[in-house]
Amino acid sequence: MELFKFERTRGKDKKPDGDDGNWFTNLFKKNNLKADKVEAEAKDTKVVLKGKVPDRETAEKMIVAAGNNEGVAEVESHLEIEDEKKEPASTMYEVKPGDTLSKIAKEHYGDASKYPVIFEANKPMLSDPDKIYPGQVLRIPPLD
Repeated sequence: MELFKFERTRGKDKKPDGDDGNWFTNLFKKNNLKADKVEAEAKDTKVVLKGKVPDRETAEKMIVAAGNNEGVAEVESHLEIEDEKKEPASTMYEVKPGDTLSKIAKEHYGDASKYPVIFEANKPMLSDPDKIYPGQVLRIPPLD
């Protein structure tokens, strides 16, 4: 079990009050994430994810997709990765005021021009590299 913290007062969308998890299932489908073996249970400001996902990238994208919504403070992951390779997990990074993807890439990779790596790692939740906001959590994958 892993627990991830999010800024619950900010987000791309607002989690509906009283949702039983269906909203998150639809969110995963909208973002082309393979969620057919995943259950999302909304418990007040926490979302609990259970089930199987094909790989680590899908698991991390589901966590970020669920957490970056107004009204979500925590995502508790019980996701089982079917094709578990011994690849390192991504770093989860909370965007601060004044951050850009270039600035984040410089901080994590030592090279601002590597920002497309971060952008691609957060697609389709990010549609434009210039549209990030303070409090948003991004996946920062390790460089190959």
